[in-house]
Amino acid sequence: MSEQLDKKSILEMSMGAILERVDYEMGKVIDNILDLNTKPTGKRKITVTLELIPSADRKTITVQTTAKSSLVPTDPVTTSLFITNQPNTGEMVVAEMVPQVPGQMALDGSEQVSPKILNFKRA
Repeated sequence: MSEQLDKKSILEMSMGAILERVDYEMGKVIDNILDLNTKPTGKRKITVTLELIPSADRKTITVQTTAKSSLVPTDPVTTSLFITNQPNTGEMVVAEMVPQVPGQMALDGSEQVSPKILNFKRA
């Protein structure tokens, strides 16, 4: 009576570690899809690479597997900068533009905070 072999996919080898790596990358893709800072319809990709390295006597094969994901980058964040001189010192500064005059009250009762000043050295 001949024994029947339980044939498996290469993806099931390495005690399931190959499938585990693909599932891990799939989790990163799902997180990227759910991230509101990314383009919702952007294509994501998972690439699985199997490298098969036979021994010199051709009796054994080493299989190295990598799984990697290509994600959609986050949407760009935009701000505007204003170049001006410090009133007291005349030193040139770059400040982030704010919607209102600093200290001015908005209709909702909030107060406009002072703009961020960029710290840089001139060449």
